Amino acid sequence: MSSIFPQCPQPPAWHLDWQSLLSEHAFLRRMAECPQDPVHHGEGDVETHTRMVCQELTSDPRWRELGSREREILFAAALLHDVAKPFVTRREGGRITSRGHARRGSIRARTLLWEMGVEFGIREQIAALVRYHMTPFHLLERADSLRTLYRVSQAARCGLLGVLAEADARGRIAPDRAQLIESVALFVEYAREQQCLMHPRAFASDHSRFLYFRKEDRDPDYLAYDDTVCEVVLMSGLPGAGKDYWIGENLPDWEVVSLDAMRREMNINPKERQGRVVSAARERSRVFLRRKQSFVWNATNISHQVREQCINLFAAYNARVRIVYLDVPETRLFEQNSARAEEVPAAVIRGLLDRWEVPDRTEAHRVDWVVITNIVNLNEMW
Repeated sequence: MSSIFPQCPQPPAWHLDWQSLLSEHAFLRRMAECPQDPVHHGEGDVETHTRMVCQELTSDPRWRELGSREREILFAAALLHDVAKPFVTRREGGRITSRGHARRGSIRARTLLWEMGVEFGIREQIAALVRYHMTPFHLLERADSLRTLYRVSQAARCGLLGVLAEADARGRIAPDRAQLIESVALFVEYAREQQCLMHPRAFASDHSRFLYFRKEDRDPDYLAYDDTVCEVVLMSGLPGAGKDYWIGENLPDWEVVSLDAMRREMNINPKERQGRVVSAARERSRVFLRRKQSFVWNATNISHQVREQCINLFAAYNARVRIVYLDVPETRLFEQNSARAEEVPAAVIRGLLDRWEVPDRTEAHRVDWVVITNIVNLNEMW
């Protein structure tokens, strides 16, 4: 699959070749067949809106003044910000709605960029911008605006998000267009005031950050007493990413609760219902947690929801939580999967991509993003 970045407008002409983009990317052509609610998008279909957003973005002096890397990240995010609308758009009560398109869009963007071979850190920043591209429009109306801002800042660079959101607001025909633009400006000022415009919001400690995003009404500046008694390493990654190998190389003496191993012990086919396997794994984990003994929980743990269910259990026993996420290029992943003693069908892996959410800093005390053999620090791209 071809990449987006060679078609990013460049100085001095800053030419946007939309026809070339349409001819090369099926996801853009699919947008042309997707209608939008005329109340919020009088310009028409999603492809028209996306073109207008890209035109607004690439004519913005703030975008042109950025470095080439940041320009490419924002350009890709603008192209992909509504990529999921064709999959979620429906009619309700005589209106057109695309509820959930931002979250679904971040997953779809991640998969497309992975298939293009885009570098991990760049890919994840684009996916985060897609995930939160609507947040600046309504943030200050929320009762939990501060927590939401801090959460967004842990994954997306709020300064870039503001530029993207303004282009999104300007690239439409709508009666509330001016109001949306004003809301974005207020979002940017709010993020600057809270010292998280250019970097993730800092916390007094990893434990303080972990508790802040788990419990209501916590002071973000409070240094929480660390009462953790053991550590649980939660593995995350697609089948074939190398989780077993990583454990063997880095934590060879640790106890491991492995869902694959428990399926074999219980003689349960992966295609069958997995409730019994998960229940048995959780009970085995409780044995270690009651002993205050560190261990590894080894499963794909691809979605935020699945990880959260595990982390809730670990946190209930005052365990420190470390997520180790493994990421490998598409070709290598399927090669490694084929070499496994128990190969996971390719169709199953493709199905998992629809739920693929890379962990972020809000989920655990520590998150390691391991790309092949390198630990990637997402701060480096900021």
